[in-house]
Amino acid sequence: WAMKAGEVMLSSLVSTGRAGFDTPLGSYAILTKLPSQTMSGVIGGESYNVPDVPNVMYFTNAGHALHGTYWHNNFGTPMSHGCVNLPMDVAAWLYAWAPVGTPVQIVP
Repeated sequence: WAMKAGEVMLSSLVSTGRAGFDTPLGSYAILTKLPSQTMSGVIGGESYNVPDVPNVMYFTNAGHALHGTYWHNNFGTPMSHGCVNLPMDVAAWLYAWAPVGTPVQIVP
């Protein structure tokens, strides 16, 4: 949910980290925003390289982000390496709406 003054502004299914790549629970804030970024690396022995990830909003210094997801449409199911995968239209809306510093709550 995206909320303002206790009112739900937008809601959507998302995909969080799958088993072994859990999205960290807790209270955070958007630290940095990038309109597009190639995400690559190795986590837990698994390599990944995803070009042109849109609407990236980092909320941890360890690389966890909210971002647009064009490579799957399986929202509501854990799919990521720890990020919060958003549908493309939701990510675009959230990126435009939420400034750096916006609180982010990751709950079970």
